[in-house]
Amino acid sequence: MTALDRDATVARIRGGGVVAVVRLPTADGLVDVAAALAAGGVPAVEFTMTTPGALAAIEAAASRLGDDVVLGAGTVLDAATARMAARAGARFVVGPVLSRDVIEAAHEAGAAAIPGAFTPTEIHAAANWGADLVKVFPATGLGPRYLRDLLAPLPDLRLMPSGGVDLANAGAYIEAGAAAISVGSSLVDRVTVANGDMAELTRRAAAFRAAVEEARAGAMSRHRTIDGRPGQEVHA
Repeated sequence: MTALDRDATVARIRGGGVVAVVRLPTADGLVDVAAALAAGGVPAVEFTMTTPGALAAIEAAASRLGDDVVLGAGTVLDAATARMAARAGARFVVGPVLSRDVIEAAHEAGAAAIPGAFTPTEIHAAANWGADLVKVFPATGLGPRYLRDLLAPLPDLRLMPSGGVDLANAGAYIEAGAAAISVGSSLVDRVTVANGDMAELTRRAAAFRAAVEEARAGAMSRHRTIDGRPGQEVHA
């Protein structure tokens, strides 16, 4: 993979607006989970390294699903794991914490790097170190207003909130300026997967994708065009 491949990966993630975080006790059925999510319009799927056999699942999913799914490795804490994940077929590498070594290893392997960061200083450092997106984690206690406050002085940040993101707040995060949202158990939970209900995963994926598209359309509609030039944002 090359830097151009990395740019294409980021474009796919931002275009879809949703990264599905799949954290399960076993790797059984992970390929089917990824296929079901992609069928619902969420092709960016992250298998976390806390799941036994996750690397083998990434390799199997990459072989079976090809470009239909943009596969990522999550909970990556060190450079060696980042390299192994990229070799297995991961096109993006996500971490819960900020590690410059992981960012650099991911880029050397041609994968996009999405480190976790919490404070403005950490988030700014991640961007300066070349992060393709910054995972704002844990976002549970922060809410969409935190992203809006960050982007006011730092408008070039590409932020992806993670933790506590669900259908009720997905649109608000997008409206606040999130480049994408990271969604875990409210999209993929162990009971639904254990029951083999792939149709339910597809339905949920479609609902999250619709929420993102609706929020983006709403944000666009609040901008007026005056004489062919972008106007001021109009708040209701």
